[in-house]
Amino acid sequence: MDEFGGAIRVLHVDDDRDLAALTATFLERENDRISVETAADADEALERIGEDVDCVVADYELPGRSGIELLEAVRADYPDLPFVLYTGKGSEEIASDAISAGVTDYLQKDSGTGQYAVLANRIVNAVEAARSEQLLTRRTRRLERLIDTLPGMVYRCRNEPDWPMETVEGEVEELTGYDAEALERGDVVWGEEVIHPADREEMWERVQSSIDDRGTFEVNYRIRTRDGETRWVWERGRGAYEDGELVAIEGFITDVTERERRENRLAETTARLEALFEQSPDMINVHDVEGTIYEPNARLCEKTGYDREELIGMKVWEVDCSIDSESAAEIWQRMEPGDSRRFEGNYERADGSTFPVEVHIRRIATDDEPLFAVISRDISARKERERRLERFASIVSHDLRNPLNVAEGRLELAAEECDSEHLEHVADAHERMNALIDSLLTLAREGEFVTDPEPVEIAEEAANAWAGVVTGDAELRLPAEGTVVADRSRLAQLFENLFRNAVEHGAPGVTITVGDLDGGFFVADDGPGVPESERESVFETGYTTGDGTGFGLAIVEQVAEAHDWSVRLVGSEDGGARFEFTGVDEP
Repeated sequence: MDEFGGAIRVLHVDDDRDLAALTATFLERENDRISVETAADADEALERIGEDVDCVVADYELPGRSGIELLEAVRADYPDLPFVLYTGKGSEEIASDAISAGVTDYLQKDSGTGQYAVLANRIVNAVEAARSEQLLTRRTRRLERLIDTLPGMVYRCRNEPDWPMETVEGEVEELTGYDAEALERGDVVWGEEVIHPADREEMWERVQSSIDDRGTFEVNYRIRTRDGETRWVWERGRGAYEDGELVAIEGFITDVTERERRENRLAETTARLEALFEQSPDMINVHDVEGTIYEPNARLCEKTGYDREELIGMKVWEVDCSIDSESAAEIWQRMEPGDSRRFEGNYERADGSTFPVEVHIRRIATDDEPLFAVISRDISARKERERRLERFASIVSHDLRNPLNVAEGRLELAAEECDSEHLEHVADAHERMNALIDSLLTLAREGEFVTDPEPVEIAEEAANAWAGVVTGDAELRLPAEGTVVADRSRLAQLFENLFRNAVEHGAPGVTITVGDLDGGFFVADDGPGVPESERESVFETGYTTGDGTGFGLAIVEQVAEAHDWSVRLVGSEDGGARFEFTGVDEP
Protein backbone atom coordinates (compact mmCIF):
# COMPACT_ATOMS: atom_id res chain seq x y z
CA MET A 1 0.00 0.00 0.00
CA ASP A 2 1.05 3.59 -0.59
CA GLU A 3 1.88 5.85 2.36
CA PHE A 4 -0.51 8.48 3.67
CA GLY A 5 -1.73 10.91 1.06
CA GLY A 6 -0.84 8.56 -1.79
CA ALA A 7 -2.98 7.09 -4.52
CA ILE A 8 -5.82 4.72 -3.59
CA ARG A 9 -6.46 1.84 -6.01
CA VAL A 10 -10.00 0.48 -5.76
CA LEU A 11 -11.37 -2.76 -7.23
CA HIS A 12 -15.16 -2.42 -7.70
CA VAL A 13 -16.94 -5.77 -8.09
CA ASP A 14 -20.43 -5.52 -9.66
CA ASP A 15 -22.10 -7.56 -12.42
CA ASP A 16 -23.86 -4.45 -13.76
CA ARG A 17 -21.07 -3.05 -15.91
CA ASP A 18 -22.90 0.22 -16.68
CA LEU A 19 -23.45 0.90 -13.00
CA ALA A 20 -19.84 -0.09 -12.23
CA ALA A 21 -18.55 2.33 -14.86
CA LEU A 22 -20.77 5.12 -13.54
CA THR A 23 -19.63 4.47 -9.95
CA ALA A 24 -15.98 4.59 -11.04
CA THR A 25 -16.50 7.92 -12.79
CA PHE A 26 -18.11 9.56 -9.76
CA LEU A 27 -15.60 8.14 -7.25
CA GLU A 28 -12.64 9.41 -9.25
CA ARG A 29 -14.38 12.77 -9.60
CA GLU A 30 -15.05 13.00 -5.86
CA ASN A 31 -11.38 12.34 -4.91
CA ASP A 32 -8.48 12.58 -7.35
CA ARG A 33 -6.49 10.11 -5.24
CA ILE A 34 -8.91 7.33 -6.13
CA SER A 35 -8.51 5.23 -9.26
CA VAL A 36 -11.06 2.46 -9.96
CA GLU A 37 -10.86 -0.84 -11.81
CA THR A 38 -13.89 -3.15 -12.18
CA ALA A 39 -14.60 -6.87 -12.05
CA ALA A 40 -17.90 -8.58 -12.97
CA ASP A 41 -17.84 -11.46 -10.46
CA ALA A 42 -16.01 -12.87 -7.46
CA ASP A 43 -13.72 -15.19 -9.44
CA GLU A 44 -12.45 -12.35 -11.63
CA ALA A 45 -11.98 -10.19 -8.54
CA LEU A 46 -9.88 -12.84 -6.74
CA GLU A 47 -7.57 -13.13 -9.72
CA ARG A 48 -6.85 -9.40 -9.65
CA ILE A 49 -6.56 -8.78 -5.90
CA GLY A 50 -3.02 -8.39 -4.56
CA GLU A 51 -0.50 -5.73 -3.81
CA ASP A 52 -1.94 -3.47 -6.53
CA VAL A 53 -5.33 -3.11 -4.76
CA ASP A 54 -5.83 -0.88 -1.73
CA CYS A 55 -9.58 -1.44 -1.25
CA VAL A 56 -12.31 -3.78 -2.54
CA VAL A 57 -15.85 -2.45 -3.04
CA ALA A 58 -18.35 -5.24 -3.80
CA ASP A 59 -22.05 -5.72 -4.34
CA TYR A 60 -23.83 -8.43 -2.35
CA GLU A 61 -25.55 -10.11 -5.28
CA LEU A 62 -22.89 -11.42 -7.68
CA PRO A 63 -22.95 -14.28 -10.20
CA GLY A 64 -21.64 -17.50 -8.66
CA ARG A 65 -20.43 -16.38 -5.24
CA SER A 66 -22.12 -13.67 -3.20
CA GLY A 67 -20.38 -10.59 -1.90
CA ILE A 68 -20.12 -12.23 1.56
CA GLU A 69 -18.45 -15.33 0.06
CA LEU A 70 -16.04 -13.06 -1.80
CA LEU A 71 -15.32 -11.26 1.48
CA GLU A 72 -14.55 -14.59 3.21
CA ALA A 73 -12.21 -15.60 0.39
CA VAL A 74 -10.43 -12.25 0.54
CA ARG A 75 -10.02 -12.45 4.30
CA ALA A 76 -8.44 -15.89 3.99
CA ASP A 77 -5.52 -14.46 1.96
CA TYR A 78 -5.59 -10.74 2.75
CA PRO A 79 -6.84 -10.31 6.33
CA ASP A 80 -6.02 -6.58 6.49
CA LEU A 81 -7.24 -5.46 3.03
CA PRO A 82 -10.07 -2.88 3.37
CA PHE A 83 -13.35 -4.30 2.05
CA VAL A 84 -16.57 -2.22 1.67
CA LEU A 85 -19.83 -4.04 1.00
CA TYR A 86 -21.80 -1.66 -1.22
CA THR A 87 -25.14 -3.22 -1.99
CA GLY A 88 -28.69 -2.42 -2.98
CA LYS A 89 -29.99 -5.39 -1.03
CA GLY A 90 -29.69 -4.33 2.57
CA SER A 91 -30.91 -6.14 5.64
CA GLU A 92 -29.83 -6.67 9.22
CA GLU A 93 -29.03 -10.28 8.40
CA ILE A 94 -26.68 -9.32 5.55
CA ALA A 95 -25.07 -6.65 7.69
CA SER A 96 -24.56 -9.16 10.52
CA ASP A 97 -23.01 -11.73 8.15
CA ALA A 98 -20.74 -9.06 6.70
CA ILE A 99 -19.55 -7.97 10.13
CA SER A 100 -18.95 -11.59 11.12
CA ALA A 101 -16.87 -12.14 7.94
CA GLY A 102 -14.70 -9.12 8.77
CA VAL A 103 -16.11 -6.40 6.52
CA THR A 104 -14.41 -3.01 6.93
CA ASP A 105 -17.53 -0.96 6.12
CA TYR A 106 -21.09 -1.50 4.96
CA LEU A 107 -23.06 0.91 2.79
CA GLN A 108 -26.43 0.58 1.06
CA LYS A 109 -26.84 1.89 -2.46
CA ASP A 110 -29.14 4.89 -2.67
CA SER A 111 -30.63 7.10 -5.34
CA GLY A 112 -28.90 10.25 -6.52
CA THR A 113 -25.24 11.09 -6.94
CA GLY A 114 -24.70 12.18 -3.34
CA GLN A 115 -24.11 8.56 -2.34
CA TYR A 116 -20.79 8.55 -4.23
CA ALA A 117 -19.36 11.27 -2.01
CA VAL A 118 -20.26 9.14 1.01
CA LEU A 119 -18.76 6.04 -0.59
CA ALA A 120 -15.56 7.89 -1.52
CA ASN A 121 -15.23 9.16 2.03
CA ARG A 122 -15.75 5.62 3.44
CA ILE A 123 -13.08 4.24 1.07
CA VAL A 124 -10.52 6.91 2.02
CA ASN A 125 -11.17 6.42 5.75
CA ALA A 126 -10.88 2.64 5.47
CA VAL A 127 -7.62 2.80 3.51
CA GLU A 128 -6.04 5.43 5.76
CA ALA A 129 -6.99 3.41 8.85
CA ALA A 130 -5.41 0.27 7.36
CA ARG A 131 -2.26 2.15 6.43
CA SER A 132 -2.06 3.65 9.89
CA GLU A 133 -2.37 0.19 11.42
CA GLN A 134 0.35 -1.16 9.12
CA LEU A 135 2.64 1.73 9.97
CA LEU A 136 2.08 1.19 13.68
CA THR A 137 2.79 -2.51 13.25
CA ARG A 138 6.04 -1.80 11.39
CA ARG A 139 7.15 0.66 14.03
CA THR A 140 6.32 -1.79 16.80
CA ARG A 141 8.27 -4.53 15.05
CA ARG A 142 11.25 -2.23 14.55
CA LEU A 143 11.21 -1.32 18.23
CA GLU A 144 10.96 -4.98 19.21
CA ARG A 145 13.89 -5.84 16.95
CA LEU A 146 15.85 -2.94 18.40
CA ILE A 147 15.24 -4.11 21.95
CA ASP A 148 16.07 -7.70 21.00
CA THR A 149 19.31 -6.88 19.20
CA LEU A 150 20.76 -3.98 21.21
CA PRO A 151 21.87 -4.44 24.82
CA GLY A 152 20.08 -1.78 26.79
CA MET A 153 17.01 -0.84 28.76
CA VAL A 154 13.55 0.57 28.19
CA TYR A 155 12.13 2.99 30.69
CA ARG A 156 9.34 5.34 31.75
CA CYS A 157 10.25 8.33 33.90
CA ARG A 158 8.77 11.60 35.06
CA ASN A 159 9.74 14.67 33.06
CA GLU A 160 11.67 16.35 35.86
CA PRO A 161 15.34 17.49 35.93
CA ASP A 162 16.45 14.49 38.01
CA TRP A 163 14.51 12.03 35.73
CA PRO A 164 13.03 9.78 38.48
CA MET A 165 12.30 6.35 36.95
CA GLU A 166 8.84 4.81 37.23
CA THR A 167 9.61 1.55 35.37
CA VAL A 168 12.78 0.12 33.82
CA GLU A 169 13.24 -3.16 31.95
CA GLY A 170 15.98 -4.94 30.08
CA GLU A 171 19.71 -5.06 30.72
CA VAL A 172 19.65 -2.38 33.39
CA GLU A 173 22.35 -3.83 35.62
CA GLU A 174 24.65 -4.69 32.71
CA LEU A 175 24.44 -1.09 31.54
CA THR A 176 24.60 0.83 34.83
CA GLY A 177 25.69 -1.58 37.54
CA TYR A 178 22.43 -0.86 39.43
CA ASP A 179 19.47 -3.24 39.53
CA ALA A 180 16.08 -2.19 38.18
CA GLU A 181 14.42 -2.13 41.60
CA ALA A 182 16.92 0.43 42.93
CA LEU A 183 16.02 2.81 40.11
CA GLU A 184 12.27 2.23 40.39
CA ARG A 185 12.27 2.69 44.18
CA GLY A 186 14.22 5.92 43.88
CA ASP A 187 17.23 4.59 45.80
CA VAL A 188 19.25 5.63 42.74
CA VAL A 189 18.09 8.69 40.81
CA TRP A 190 18.96 8.69 37.12
CA GLY A 191 19.51 12.42 36.67
CA GLU A 192 21.48 12.87 39.92
CA GLU A 193 23.60 9.72 40.23
CA VAL A 194 23.79 8.11 36.79
CA ILE A 195 24.01 10.90 34.18
CA HIS A 196 27.51 12.41 34.11
CA PRO A 197 27.53 15.77 35.95
CA ALA A 198 29.00 17.57 32.95
CA ASP A 199 26.11 16.44 30.71
CA ARG A 200 23.08 16.91 33.00
CA GLU A 201 22.16 20.49 32.15
CA GLU A 202 22.68 20.07 28.41
CA MET A 203 20.65 16.84 28.44
CA TRP A 204 17.68 18.51 30.10
CA GLU A 205 17.70 21.42 27.64
CA ARG A 206 18.01 19.23 24.56
CA VAL A 207 15.23 16.85 25.62
CA GLN A 208 12.83 19.67 26.49
CA SER A 209 13.54 21.46 23.20
CA SER A 210 13.01 18.29 21.15
CA ILE A 211 9.77 17.37 22.92
CA ASP A 212 8.40 20.87 22.34
CA ASP A 213 9.28 20.74 18.63
CA ARG A 214 8.65 17.12 17.61
CA GLY A 215 7.46 15.18 20.62
CA THR A 216 10.47 12.81 20.29
CA PHE A 217 14.21 13.06 20.92
CA GLU A 218 17.52 11.29 20.33
CA VAL A 219 20.56 12.12 22.45
CA ASN A 220 24.07 10.85 23.19
CA TYR A 221 25.54 11.49 26.60
CA ARG A 222 27.76 10.02 29.30
CA ILE A 223 26.79 8.06 32.37
CA ARG A 224 28.70 6.90 35.44
CA THR A 225 28.19 3.28 36.42
CA ARG A 226 28.02 2.01 39.96
CA ASP A 227 31.76 1.16 39.72
CA GLY A 228 32.63 4.71 38.64
CA GLU A 229 33.23 3.82 34.99
CA THR A 230 32.28 6.44 32.39
CA ARG A 231 30.25 5.15 29.45
CA TRP A 232 28.56 6.72 26.45
CA VAL A 233 24.88 5.91 25.86
CA TRP A 234 22.39 6.60 23.10
CA GLU A 235 18.82 7.37 24.13
CA ARG A 236 15.68 7.66 22.03
CA GLY A 237 12.48 8.75 23.71
CA ARG A 238 9.16 10.53 23.38
CA GLY A 239 6.66 12.31 25.52
CA ALA A 240 3.71 10.35 26.96
CA TYR A 241 0.50 12.43 27.05
CA GLU A 242 -2.85 12.07 28.77
CA ASP A 243 -5.66 14.45 27.82
CA GLY A 244 -3.10 16.55 25.97
CA GLU A 245 -0.87 16.92 29.02
CA LEU A 246 2.71 15.61 29.18
CA VAL A 247 2.82 13.12 32.05
CA ALA A 248 5.99 11.10 31.46
CA ILE A 249 8.93 10.28 29.18
CA GLU A 250 9.27 6.81 27.61
CA GLY A 251 12.28 5.53 25.72
CA PHE A 252 15.20 3.20 25.16
CA ILE A 253 18.85 3.54 26.28
CA THR A 254 21.82 1.51 25.02
CA ASP A 255 25.60 1.50 25.49
CA VAL A 256 27.49 3.08 22.55
CA THR A 257 30.87 3.58 24.24
CA GLU A 258 32.87 1.64 21.66
CA ARG A 259 31.01 3.25 18.78
CA GLU A 260 31.67 6.70 20.24
CA ARG A 261 35.35 5.93 20.59
CA ARG A 262 35.51 4.59 17.03
CA GLU A 263 33.69 7.64 15.70
CA ASN A 264 36.06 9.97 17.56
CA ARG A 265 39.07 8.11 16.17
CA LEU A 266 37.48 8.07 12.72
CA ALA A 267 36.74 11.80 12.92
CA GLU A 268 40.35 12.52 13.84
CA THR A 269 41.66 10.26 11.09
CA THR A 270 39.20 11.69 8.57
CA ALA A 271 40.26 15.23 9.40
CA ARG A 272 43.91 14.31 8.86
CA LEU A 273 43.14 12.48 5.62
CA GLU A 274 41.01 15.34 4.32
CA ALA A 275 43.86 17.74 4.99
CA LEU A 276 46.29 15.44 3.20
CA PHE A 277 43.81 14.94 0.37
CA GLU A 278 43.32 18.64 -0.28
CA GLN A 279 46.89 19.74 0.41
CA SER A 280 48.58 16.93 -1.49
CA PRO A 281 50.95 18.00 -4.28
CA ASP A 282 49.62 15.00 -6.23
CA MET A 283 46.37 14.85 -8.18
CA ILE A 284 43.85 12.60 -6.39
CA ASN A 285 40.37 11.38 -7.20
CA VAL A 286 38.03 8.63 -6.04
CA HIS A 287 35.87 6.82 -8.59
CA ASP A 288 33.49 3.84 -8.64
CA VAL A 289 33.68 0.62 -10.63
CA GLU A 290 31.91 2.30 -13.55
CA GLY A 291 34.58 5.01 -13.70
CA THR A 292 32.41 7.83 -12.32
CA ILE A 293 34.48 10.37 -10.36
CA TYR A 294 33.11 10.94 -6.85
CA GLU A 295 35.68 13.21 -5.26
CA PRO A 296 38.54 15.18 -6.87
CA ASN A 297 41.10 17.13 -4.87
CA ALA A 298 42.20 20.73 -5.45
CA ARG A 299 45.41 19.72 -7.23
CA LEU A 300 43.50 17.71 -9.86
CA CYS A 301 41.22 20.68 -10.50
CA GLU A 302 44.20 23.03 -10.78
CA LYS A 303 46.16 20.81 -13.19
CA THR A 304 43.22 19.92 -15.46
CA GLY A 305 41.49 23.29 -15.46
CA TYR A 306 38.12 21.85 -14.41
CA ASP A 307 36.04 23.04 -11.45
CA ARG A 308 35.34 20.49 -8.75
CA GLU A 309 31.65 20.44 -9.69
CA GLU A 310 32.59 19.70 -13.32
CA LEU A 311 34.85 16.78 -12.41
CA ILE A 312 32.29 15.15 -10.11
CA GLY A 313 30.23 12.85 -12.30
CA MET A 314 32.73 12.76 -15.18
CA LYS A 315 34.19 9.43 -16.28
CA VAL A 316 37.90 8.88 -15.64
CA TRP A 317 38.54 8.30 -19.35
CA GLU A 318 37.23 11.82 -20.00
CA VAL A 319 40.26 13.00 -18.00
CA ASP A 320 42.80 10.27 -18.87
CA CYS A 321 42.44 9.98 -22.63
CA SER A 322 44.83 6.99 -22.71
CA ILE A 323 42.30 4.76 -20.91
CA ASP A 324 40.14 2.29 -22.83
CA SER A 325 36.89 2.14 -20.87
CA GLU A 326 36.24 -1.58 -21.48
CA SER A 327 39.76 -2.70 -20.61
CA ALA A 328 39.83 -0.49 -17.52
CA ALA A 329 36.49 -1.88 -16.31
CA GLU A 330 37.83 -5.43 -16.62
CA ILE A 331 40.90 -4.52 -14.55
CA TRP A 332 38.80 -2.82 -11.86
CA GLN A 333 36.47 -5.82 -11.62
CA ARG A 334 39.42 -8.14 -10.97
CA MET A 335 40.98 -5.96 -8.26
CA GLU A 336 40.46 -7.01 -4.64
CA PRO A 337 40.38 -4.51 -1.74
CA GLY A 338 43.95 -3.33 -1.17
CA ASP A 339 45.14 -4.29 -4.67
CA SER A 340 47.04 -1.56 -6.54
CA ARG A 341 48.21 -0.91 -10.08
CA ARG A 342 50.72 1.54 -11.54
CA PHE A 343 50.80 2.78 -15.12
CA GLU A 344 51.43 5.86 -17.24
CA GLY A 345 48.59 7.85 -18.77
CA ASN A 346 47.84 11.05 -20.58
CA TYR A 347 45.54 13.62 -18.95
CA GLU A 348 43.51 16.03 -21.07
CA ARG A 349 42.89 19.52 -19.74
CA ALA A 350 39.64 21.41 -20.09
CA ASP A 351 41.19 23.41 -22.94
CA GLY A 352 42.02 20.23 -24.89
CA SER A 353 45.78 20.21 -24.22
CA THR A 354 47.34 17.09 -22.68
CA PHE A 355 50.19 16.16 -20.34
CA PRO A 356 51.74 12.80 -19.32
CA VAL A 357 51.09 11.37 -15.84
CA GLU A 358 52.21 8.48 -13.68
CA VAL A 359 49.11 6.89 -12.12
CA HIS A 360 48.78 4.75 -9.00
CA ILE A 361 45.33 3.22 -8.44
CA ARG A 362 44.27 1.26 -5.35
CA ARG A 363 40.93 -0.36 -4.54
CA ILE A 364 39.58 0.94 -1.25
CA ALA A 365 38.15 -1.52 1.27
CA THR A 366 34.46 -0.52 1.58
CA ASP A 367 31.38 -2.28 2.95
CA ASP A 368 29.20 -1.66 -0.10
CA GLU A 369 30.18 -0.62 -3.63
CA PRO A 370 33.80 -0.87 -4.83
CA LEU A 371 35.69 2.43 -4.81
CA PHE A 372 39.12 3.25 -6.22
CA ALA A 373 41.61 5.90 -5.11
CA VAL A 374 43.71 7.31 -7.94
CA ILE A 375 46.92 9.25 -7.20
CA SER A 376 48.60 10.75 -10.24
CA ARG A 377 51.58 12.98 -10.85
CA ASP A 378 52.56 15.20 -13.78
CA ILE A 379 55.68 13.64 -15.36
CA SER A 380 56.14 16.17 -18.17
CA ALA A 381 59.56 17.19 -16.83
CA ARG A 382 60.60 13.57 -16.44
CA LYS A 383 59.51 12.71 -19.98
CA GLU A 384 61.45 15.69 -21.34
CA ARG A 385 64.50 14.64 -19.33
CA GLU A 386 64.16 11.09 -20.68
CA ARG A 387 64.01 12.44 -24.23
CA ARG A 388 67.14 14.50 -23.64
CA LEU A 389 68.93 11.53 -22.09
CA GLU A 390 67.90 9.33 -24.99
CA ARG A 391 69.33 11.88 -27.43
CA PHE A 392 72.48 12.03 -25.33
CA ALA A 393 72.71 8.24 -25.27
CA SER A 394 72.34 8.15 -29.04
CA ILE A 395 75.23 10.60 -29.39
CA VAL A 396 77.38 8.63 -26.95
CA SER A 397 76.62 5.25 -28.49
CA HIS A 398 76.97 6.38 -32.12
CA ASP A 399 79.08 9.50 -32.41
CA LEU A 400 81.65 8.37 -29.80
CA ARG A 401 81.54 4.60 -30.15
CA ASN A 402 82.07 4.62 -33.90
CA PRO A 403 85.26 6.76 -33.88
CA LEU A 404 86.51 4.71 -30.96
CA ASN A 405 85.95 1.50 -32.90
CA VAL A 406 87.90 3.02 -35.79
CA ALA A 407 90.73 4.01 -33.44
CA GLU A 408 90.85 0.49 -31.94
CA GLY A 409 91.00 -1.01 -35.43
CA ARG A 410 93.77 1.35 -36.54
CA LEU A 411 95.67 0.56 -33.33
CA GLU A 412 95.50 -3.14 -34.08
CA LEU A 413 96.84 -2.55 -37.62
CA ALA A 414 99.60 -0.30 -36.27
CA ALA A 415 100.66 -3.00 -33.78
CA GLU A 416 101.11 -5.41 -36.69
CA GLU A 417 103.45 -3.00 -38.51
CA CYS A 418 105.59 -1.74 -35.65
CA ASP A 419 106.49 -2.49 -32.04
CA SER A 420 106.22 0.51 -29.74
CA GLU A 421 105.72 0.84 -26.00
CA HIS A 422 103.33 3.71 -26.68
CA LEU A 423 100.75 1.43 -28.33
CA GLU A 424 99.97 -0.33 -25.02
CA HIS A 425 99.18 3.03 -23.42
CA VAL A 426 96.87 3.85 -26.34
CA ALA A 427 95.08 0.50 -25.86
CA ASP A 428 94.62 1.27 -22.12
CA ALA A 429 93.14 4.64 -23.06
CA HIS A 430 90.71 2.97 -25.46
CA GLU A 431 89.66 0.52 -22.74
CA ARG A 432 89.08 3.39 -20.33
CA MET A 433 87.02 5.25 -22.95
CA ASN A 434 84.87 2.13 -23.49
CA ALA A 435 84.31 1.88 -19.74
CA LEU A 436 83.31 5.53 -19.60
CA ILE A 437 80.87 5.11 -22.48
CA ASP A 438 79.30 2.05 -20.82
CA SER A 439 78.86 4.00 -17.56
CA LEU A 440 77.39 7.02 -19.35
CA LEU A 441 74.91 4.81 -21.21
CA THR A 442 73.92 3.13 -17.95
CA LEU A 443 73.23 6.47 -16.31
CA ALA A 444 71.37 7.81 -19.34
CA ARG A 445 69.29 4.79 -20.31
CA GLU A 446 68.53 3.19 -16.94
CA GLY A 447 67.49 6.58 -15.62
CA GLU A 448 65.92 7.34 -12.25
CA PHE A 449 63.20 4.72 -12.34
CA VAL A 450 62.63 1.04 -11.73
CA THR A 451 60.37 -1.46 -13.43
CA ASP A 452 58.98 -4.79 -12.30
CA PRO A 453 59.86 -4.61 -8.58
CA GLU A 454 59.55 -8.02 -6.91
CA PRO A 455 60.62 -9.78 -3.68
CA VAL A 456 64.38 -10.41 -3.89
CA GLU A 457 66.59 -12.22 -1.34
CA ILE A 458 69.52 -9.92 -0.58
CA ALA A 459 72.09 -12.68 -0.08
CA GLU A 460 71.10 -14.53 -3.26
CA GLU A 461 71.25 -11.41 -5.45
CA ALA A 462 74.58 -10.33 -3.92
CA ALA A 463 76.07 -13.78 -4.65
CA ASN A 464 74.87 -13.62 -8.27
CA ALA A 465 76.41 -10.15 -8.69
CA TRP A 466 79.67 -11.32 -7.13
CA ALA A 467 79.96 -14.05 -9.77
CA GLY A 468 79.81 -11.41 -12.53
CA VAL A 469 82.66 -9.26 -11.17
CA VAL A 470 86.44 -9.85 -11.40
CA THR A 471 87.23 -10.08 -7.69
CA GLY A 472 90.67 -11.70 -7.59
CA ASP A 473 91.44 -12.95 -4.09
CA ALA A 474 88.77 -10.78 -2.43
CA GLU A 475 86.28 -12.54 -0.13
CA LEU A 476 82.47 -12.10 0.13
CA ARG A 477 80.59 -12.73 3.36
CA LEU A 478 76.80 -12.94 3.33
CA PRO A 479 75.21 -12.83 6.81
CA ALA A 480 72.18 -11.05 5.25
CA GLU A 481 68.90 -12.95 5.62
CA GLY A 482 66.40 -10.29 4.55
CA THR A 483 64.17 -9.99 1.48
CA VAL A 484 63.45 -6.66 -0.20
CA VAL A 485 61.12 -5.45 -2.94
CA ALA A 486 63.38 -4.31 -5.80
CA ASP A 487 64.04 -4.33 -9.52
CA ARG A 488 66.30 -7.38 -9.74
CA SER A 489 68.47 -6.13 -12.63
CA ARG A 490 69.05 -2.71 -11.09
CA LEU A 491 69.85 -4.20 -7.68
CA ALA A 492 72.47 -6.32 -9.47
CA GLN A 493 73.97 -3.08 -10.88
CA LEU A 494 74.18 -1.66 -7.36
CA PHE A 495 76.00 -4.70 -5.94
CA GLU A 496 78.35 -5.05 -8.94
CA ASN A 497 79.48 -1.41 -8.72
CA LEU A 498 80.00 -1.60 -4.95
CA PHE A 499 82.00 -4.82 -5.28
CA ARG A 500 84.19 -3.36 -8.07
CA ASN A 501 84.71 -0.21 -6.00
CA ALA A 502 85.82 -2.23 -2.96
CA VAL A 503 88.14 -4.49 -4.99
CA GLU A 504 89.69 -1.59 -6.94
CA HIS A 505 90.35 0.58 -3.88
CA GLY A 506 90.94 -2.07 -1.23
CA ALA A 507 94.08 -3.99 -0.38
CA PRO A 508 94.67 -7.49 -1.85
CA GLY A 509 92.40 -10.01 -0.11
CA VAL A 510 89.82 -7.37 0.90
CA THR A 511 86.75 -8.81 2.66
CA ILE A 512 83.31 -7.51 1.67
CA THR A 513 80.25 -8.10 3.88
CA VAL A 514 76.56 -7.79 2.92
CA GLY A 515 74.28 -7.71 5.97
CA ASP A 516 70.85 -6.70 7.27
CA LEU A 517 69.85 -3.34 8.70
CA ASP A 518 66.64 -2.26 10.38
CA GLY A 519 64.64 -1.20 7.30
CA GLY A 520 67.36 -2.08 4.82
CA PHE A 521 70.81 -3.58 4.27
CA PHE A 522 74.52 -2.61 4.12
CA VAL A 523 77.63 -3.39 2.08
CA ALA A 524 80.90 -2.98 4.04
CA ASP A 525 84.58 -3.76 3.45
CA ASP A 526 87.77 -3.81 5.50
CA GLY A 527 89.75 -1.70 3.03
CA PRO A 528 91.30 1.71 3.64
CA GLY A 529 87.95 3.45 3.81
CA VAL A 530 87.06 7.00 2.75
CA PRO A 531 88.07 10.07 4.77
CA GLU A 532 85.05 11.59 6.51
CA SER A 533 85.61 14.90 4.72
CA GLU A 534 85.15 13.21 1.33
CA ARG A 535 82.20 10.90 2.07
CA GLU A 536 79.59 13.31 0.69
CA SER A 537 81.53 13.67 -2.57
CA VAL A 538 81.93 10.01 -3.48
CA PHE A 539 78.50 9.84 -5.19
CA GLU A 540 79.26 12.76 -7.51
CA THR A 541 79.64 11.88 -11.18
CA GLY A 542 83.33 11.55 -12.09
CA TYR A 543 84.61 11.28 -8.51
CA THR A 544 87.51 8.80 -8.24
CA THR A 545 90.66 8.35 -6.21
CA GLY A 546 92.25 5.89 -8.59
CA ASP A 547 91.94 4.57 -12.13
CA GLY A 548 88.15 4.08 -12.10
CA THR A 549 85.67 5.87 -14.32
CA GLY A 550 84.20 7.90 -11.46
CA PHE A 551 80.69 6.75 -12.37
CA GLY A 552 80.35 3.58 -10.28
CA LEU A 553 79.10 5.17 -7.05
CA ALA A 554 76.98 7.65 -9.00
CA ILE A 555 75.18 4.64 -10.48
CA VAL A 556 74.80 3.17 -6.96
CA GLU A 557 73.14 6.37 -5.74
CA GLN A 558 70.93 6.49 -8.84
CA VAL A 559 69.70 2.92 -8.28
CA ALA A 560 68.95 3.72 -4.63
CA GLU A 561 67.01 6.87 -5.51
CA ALA A 562 65.08 5.01 -8.21
CA HIS A 563 63.81 2.67 -5.45
CA ASP A 564 63.14 5.62 -3.07
CA TRP A 565 65.89 4.32 -0.77
CA SER A 566 68.30 6.46 1.22
CA VAL A 567 72.03 5.71 0.96
CA ARG A 568 74.88 7.00 3.10
CA LEU A 569 78.56 6.21 3.47
CA VAL A 570 80.03 5.67 6.95
CA GLY A 571 83.08 3.94 8.32
CA SER A 572 82.90 0.17 8.83
CA GLU A 573 83.80 -1.63 12.05
CA ASP A 574 87.07 -2.74 10.38
CA GLY A 575 87.99 0.79 9.31
CA GLY A 576 86.83 0.44 5.73
CA ALA A 577 83.79 1.82 3.89
CA ARG A 578 80.21 0.90 4.78
CA PHE A 579 77.31 1.81 2.47
CA GLU A 580 73.95 1.75 4.28
CA PHE A 581 70.61 1.55 2.42
CA THR A 582 67.42 2.36 4.36
CA GLY A 583 63.76 3.02 3.61
CA VAL A 584 63.68 -0.32 1.81
CA ASP A 585 60.29 -1.98 1.25
CA GLU A 586 59.82 -5.53 2.51
CA PRO A 587 57.30 -7.97 0.94
